[in-house]
Amino acid sequence: MIDDALFKAVEDTVRAAAEAEVVPRWRQLGAGDISHKTGPGDLVTVADREAELRLARELPALLPGSVVVGEEAVHADPGILRRIGGDDPVWIVDPVDGTANFVAGRPEFATLVALAHGGEVHASWTYVPRLDLMATARRGGGARLNGEPIRTAGDSGGAALKVATSQFAFLDEQERRRFEGLGTDGVEARQCTCAGLDYLEVARGAIDAVAFTWESPWDHAAGVLLVAEAGGASVTAGGVPFRIGGGNAFPFSVARDEATARRVVDLMAGDR
Repeated sequence: MIDDALFKAVEDTVRAAAEAEVVPRWRQLGAGDISHKTGPGDLVTVADREAELRLARELPALLPGSVVVGEEAVHADPGILRRIGGDDPVWIVDPVDGTANFVAGRPEFATLVALAHGGEVHASWTYVPRLDLMATARRGGGARLNGEPIRTAGDSGGAALKVATSQFAFLDEQERRRFEGLGTDGVEARQCTCAGLDYLEVARGAIDAVAFTWESPWDHAAGVLLVAEAGGASVTAGGVPFRIGGGNAFPFSVARDEATARRVVDLMAGDR
Protein backbone atom coordinates (compact mmCIF):
# COMPACT_ATOMS: atom_id res chain seq x y z
CA MET A 1 0.00 0.00 0.00
CA ILE A 2 2.81 2.41 0.82
CA ASP A 3 6.14 2.44 -0.97
CA ASP A 4 9.17 4.54 -0.14
CA ALA A 5 8.14 7.41 -2.38
CA LEU A 6 4.67 7.69 -0.87
CA PHE A 7 6.04 7.35 2.65
CA LYS A 8 8.40 10.28 2.09
CA ALA A 9 5.72 12.32 0.34
CA VAL A 10 3.43 11.96 3.36
CA GLU A 11 6.23 13.00 5.71
CA ASP A 12 6.81 16.12 3.61
CA THR A 13 3.08 16.86 3.51
CA VAL A 14 2.68 16.54 7.28
CA ARG A 15 5.69 18.76 7.90
CA ALA A 16 4.52 21.40 5.42
CA ALA A 17 0.97 21.49 6.82
CA ALA A 18 2.23 22.01 10.37
CA GLU A 19 4.75 24.65 9.31
CA ALA A 20 2.16 26.56 7.29
CA GLU A 21 -0.96 26.29 9.43
CA VAL A 22 0.16 25.57 13.00
CA VAL A 23 3.59 26.98 13.76
CA PRO A 24 2.87 30.59 12.62
CA ARG A 25 -0.12 30.68 15.01
CA TRP A 26 1.85 29.42 18.03
CA ARG A 27 1.90 32.17 20.66
CA GLN A 28 -0.03 34.37 18.21
CA LEU A 29 -3.61 33.25 18.91
CA GLY A 30 -6.27 35.84 19.57
CA ALA A 31 -9.35 35.27 21.71
CA GLY A 32 -11.42 34.67 18.59
CA ASP A 33 -9.02 31.93 17.44
CA ILE A 34 -9.85 29.63 20.39
CA SER A 35 -13.11 27.87 21.21
CA HIS A 36 -14.41 24.90 23.19
CA LYS A 37 -16.06 21.72 21.94
CA THR A 38 -17.47 19.41 24.61
CA GLY A 39 -16.36 21.41 27.65
CA PRO A 40 -13.88 23.91 29.11
CA GLY A 41 -10.91 21.58 28.77
CA ASP A 42 -11.71 20.50 25.20
CA LEU A 43 -10.07 23.27 23.20
CA VAL A 44 -9.95 23.80 19.45
CA THR A 45 -8.20 26.56 17.57
CA VAL A 46 -8.08 27.96 14.07
CA ALA A 47 -4.79 26.09 13.68
CA ASP A 48 -6.52 22.74 14.34
CA ARG A 49 -9.19 23.48 11.76
CA GLU A 50 -6.96 24.88 9.03
CA ALA A 51 -4.29 22.19 9.36
CA GLU A 52 -6.90 19.43 9.19
CA LEU A 53 -8.56 20.98 6.14
CA ARG A 54 -5.21 21.14 4.39
CA LEU A 55 -4.30 17.55 5.23
CA ALA A 56 -7.78 16.37 4.22
CA ARG A 57 -7.17 17.86 0.76
CA GLU A 58 -3.58 16.78 0.25
CA LEU A 59 -3.36 13.28 1.73
CA PRO A 60 -6.04 11.64 -0.49
CA ALA A 61 -4.34 13.20 -3.51
CA LEU A 62 -1.24 11.17 -2.64
CA LEU A 63 -3.20 7.90 -2.50
CA PRO A 64 -6.23 7.91 -4.83
CA GLY A 65 -9.24 6.16 -3.35
CA SER A 66 -8.23 6.90 0.23
CA VAL A 67 -10.41 8.78 2.72
CA VAL A 68 -9.79 10.87 5.83
CA VAL A 69 -10.90 10.59 9.46
CA GLY A 70 -9.93 13.82 11.20
CA GLU A 71 -10.64 14.85 14.77
CA GLU A 72 -12.45 18.04 13.86
CA ALA A 73 -14.46 16.45 11.04
CA VAL A 74 -15.65 13.69 13.38
CA HIS A 75 -16.69 16.27 15.96
CA ALA A 76 -18.91 17.84 13.30
CA ASP A 77 -20.14 14.51 11.90
CA PRO A 78 -19.56 11.42 14.12
CA GLY A 79 -20.60 9.14 11.25
CA ILE A 80 -17.24 9.82 9.57
CA LEU A 81 -15.66 7.53 12.17
CA ARG A 82 -17.20 4.52 10.39
CA ARG A 83 -14.68 4.99 7.59
CA ILE A 84 -12.07 3.22 9.72
CA GLY A 85 -13.96 -0.05 9.30
CA GLY A 86 -14.60 0.50 5.59
CA ASP A 87 -12.91 -0.90 2.51
CA ASP A 88 -10.89 2.21 1.62
CA PRO A 89 -7.45 3.13 2.97
CA VAL A 90 -7.98 5.80 5.62
CA TRP A 91 -5.82 8.65 6.83
CA ILE A 92 -6.34 9.24 10.56
CA VAL A 93 -5.47 12.84 11.40
CA ASP A 94 -4.96 14.81 14.60
CA PRO A 95 -3.94 18.26 13.33
CA VAL A 96 -2.82 19.57 16.76
CA ASP A 97 -2.39 16.98 19.46
CA GLY A 98 -1.84 18.70 22.80
CA THR A 99 -4.01 21.69 21.94
CA ALA A 100 -3.97 22.95 25.55
CA ASN A 101 -0.17 23.13 25.39
CA PHE A 102 -0.39 24.89 22.03
CA VAL A 103 -2.82 27.47 23.42
CA ALA A 104 -0.64 28.01 26.49
CA GLY A 105 2.43 28.63 24.32
CA ARG A 106 4.20 25.45 25.36
CA PRO A 107 6.16 23.52 22.70
CA GLU A 108 4.78 20.06 23.54
CA PHE A 109 2.26 19.67 20.73
CA ALA A 110 2.29 17.50 17.63
CA THR A 111 0.65 16.79 14.30
CA LEU A 112 -0.28 13.10 14.02
CA VAL A 113 -1.12 11.16 10.87
CA ALA A 114 -1.60 7.41 10.42
CA LEU A 115 -2.55 5.32 7.40
CA ALA A 116 -4.87 2.41 8.16
CA HIS A 117 -6.67 -0.25 6.15
CA GLY A 118 -8.96 -3.01 7.33
CA GLY A 119 -8.65 -1.84 10.93
CA GLU A 120 -4.85 -2.13 10.92
CA VAL A 121 -2.41 0.79 11.00
CA HIS A 122 0.22 0.43 8.29
CA ALA A 123 2.24 3.63 8.69
CA SER A 124 2.45 6.65 10.96
CA TRP A 125 3.99 10.09 11.24
CA THR A 126 4.41 12.09 14.47
CA TYR A 127 5.72 15.62 13.98
CA VAL A 128 6.61 17.84 16.95
CA PRO A 129 7.60 21.04 15.15
CA ARG A 130 8.82 23.22 18.01
CA LEU A 131 11.05 20.41 19.30
CA ASP A 132 12.23 19.47 15.79
CA LEU A 133 11.12 15.84 16.07
CA MET A 134 9.74 13.71 13.24
CA ALA A 135 9.00 10.12 14.23
CA THR A 136 7.85 7.63 11.62
CA ALA A 137 6.89 3.98 11.54
CA ARG A 138 5.94 1.44 8.90
CA ARG A 139 4.36 -1.93 9.72
CA GLY A 140 7.19 -4.46 9.61
CA GLY A 141 9.72 -1.74 8.84
CA GLY A 142 10.67 -0.40 12.25
CA ALA A 143 10.45 3.01 13.88
CA ARG A 144 12.64 6.04 13.29
CA LEU A 145 13.19 9.44 14.87
CA ASN A 146 14.65 12.09 12.59
CA GLY A 147 15.75 9.27 10.31
CA GLU A 148 17.52 7.17 12.95
CA PRO A 149 16.17 3.82 14.26
CA ILE A 150 14.73 3.89 17.78
CA ARG A 151 13.91 1.16 20.29
CA THR A 152 11.94 1.00 23.49
CA ALA A 153 13.78 0.68 26.80
CA GLY A 154 15.09 -2.67 27.96
CA ASP A 155 14.52 -4.16 31.41
CA SER A 156 14.64 -1.37 33.98
CA GLY A 157 16.79 -3.43 36.32
CA GLY A 158 14.57 -2.64 39.28
CA ALA A 159 14.24 1.08 38.57
CA ALA A 160 10.80 2.61 38.96
CA LEU A 161 8.50 2.31 35.96
CA LYS A 162 7.84 5.69 34.36
CA VAL A 163 4.20 5.87 33.18
CA ALA A 164 2.25 8.71 31.55
CA THR A 165 -1.50 8.56 32.23
CA SER A 166 -4.82 10.11 31.26
CA GLN A 167 -5.39 13.48 32.91
CA PHE A 168 -7.35 13.14 36.14
CA ALA A 169 -9.53 16.15 35.30
CA PHE A 170 -11.18 14.09 32.56
CA LEU A 171 -11.71 10.93 34.64
CA ASP A 172 -14.81 9.87 36.53
CA GLU A 173 -14.59 8.56 40.09
CA GLN A 174 -14.24 4.91 39.09
CA GLU A 175 -11.50 5.71 36.60
CA ARG A 176 -9.62 7.75 39.19
CA ARG A 177 -9.68 4.79 41.58
CA ARG A 178 -8.15 2.63 38.88
CA PHE A 179 -5.32 5.07 38.30
CA GLU A 180 -4.66 5.16 42.03
CA GLY A 181 -3.34 1.63 41.52
CA LEU A 182 -0.28 3.20 39.93
CA GLY A 183 0.45 5.04 43.18
CA THR A 184 2.57 2.18 44.46
CA ASP A 185 6.25 1.52 45.08
CA GLY A 186 8.14 0.98 41.87
CA VAL A 187 5.99 3.25 39.71
CA GLU A 188 6.43 6.93 38.86
CA ALA A 189 3.25 8.19 37.22
CA ARG A 190 2.56 11.59 35.71
CA GLN A 191 -0.35 12.97 33.72
CA CYS A 192 -0.12 13.24 29.94
CA THR A 193 -0.67 16.53 28.12
CA CYS A 194 0.24 15.36 24.60
CA ALA A 195 -0.44 11.72 23.79
CA GLY A 196 1.60 11.72 20.59
CA LEU A 197 4.69 12.99 22.37
CA ASP A 198 4.34 10.48 25.20
CA TYR A 199 4.01 7.62 22.72
CA LEU A 200 7.26 8.86 21.20
CA GLU A 201 8.83 8.92 24.67
CA VAL A 202 7.95 5.23 25.06
CA ALA A 203 9.21 4.38 21.58
CA ARG A 204 12.60 5.97 22.20
CA GLY A 205 13.03 4.56 25.69
CA ALA A 206 12.59 7.75 27.72
CA ILE A 207 9.58 6.37 29.64
CA ASP A 208 8.24 2.85 30.04
CA ALA A 209 4.52 3.07 29.33
CA VAL A 210 1.38 5.09 28.79
CA ALA A 211 -2.01 4.22 30.31
CA PHE A 212 -5.21 5.69 28.90
CA THR A 213 -8.99 5.45 29.22
CA TRP A 214 -10.20 6.80 25.87
CA GLU A 215 -9.85 5.42 22.36
CA SER A 216 -10.18 8.35 19.94
CA PRO A 217 -8.23 6.92 16.99
CA TRP A 218 -6.54 10.20 16.06
CA ASP A 219 -4.85 10.25 19.48
CA HIS A 220 -3.60 6.66 19.37
CA ALA A 221 -3.21 5.32 15.82
CA ALA A 222 0.18 6.88 15.10
CA GLY A 223 1.63 6.19 18.53
CA VAL A 224 0.50 2.60 18.93
CA LEU A 225 2.23 1.63 15.67
CA LEU A 226 5.30 3.71 16.52
CA VAL A 227 5.75 1.91 19.84
CA ALA A 228 5.03 -1.51 18.33
CA GLU A 229 7.63 -1.01 15.60
CA ALA A 230 10.14 0.15 18.23
CA GLY A 231 9.70 -3.15 20.07
CA GLY A 232 6.76 -2.42 22.39
CA ALA A 233 3.22 -3.73 22.75
CA SER A 234 -0.30 -2.77 23.76
CA VAL A 235 -2.64 -4.53 26.19
CA THR A 236 -6.22 -3.59 27.12
CA ALA A 237 -8.14 -4.47 30.27
CA GLY A 238 -9.59 -7.31 28.20
CA GLY A 239 -6.13 -8.83 27.86
CA VAL A 240 -5.87 -8.24 24.11
CA PRO A 241 -4.03 -5.68 21.98
CA PHE A 242 -5.58 -2.26 21.42
CA ARG A 243 -7.89 -2.09 18.38
CA ILE A 244 -7.90 1.13 16.39
CA GLY A 245 -11.46 0.45 15.26
CA GLY A 246 -12.80 0.73 18.82
CA GLY A 247 -14.58 -1.56 21.24
CA ASN A 248 -11.62 -1.70 23.62
CA ALA A 249 -11.86 -2.50 27.33
CA PHE A 250 -10.37 0.23 29.54
CA PRO A 251 -7.87 1.05 30.77
CA PHE A 252 -5.25 0.08 28.22
CA SER A 253 -1.50 0.42 28.24
CA VAL A 254 1.11 0.74 25.51
CA ALA A 255 4.54 -0.05 26.86
CA ARG A 256 8.14 -0.98 26.18
CA ASP A 257 7.13 -4.67 26.05
CA GLU A 258 4.04 -6.82 26.57
CA ALA A 259 4.96 -7.79 30.13
CA THR A 260 5.20 -4.15 31.18
CA ALA A 261 1.89 -3.29 29.51
CA ARG A 262 0.21 -6.17 31.35
CA ARG A 263 1.76 -5.11 34.65
CA VAL A 264 0.42 -1.56 34.25
CA VAL A 265 -3.09 -2.81 33.40
CA ASP A 266 -3.02 -5.28 36.32
CA LEU A 267 -2.04 -2.56 38.77
CA MET A 268 -5.00 -0.51 37.62
CA ALA A 269 -7.27 -3.52 38.11
CA GLY A 270 -6.03 -3.90 41.66
CA ASP A 271 -3.74 -6.87 41.01
CA ARG A 272 -0.65 -5.58 42.82
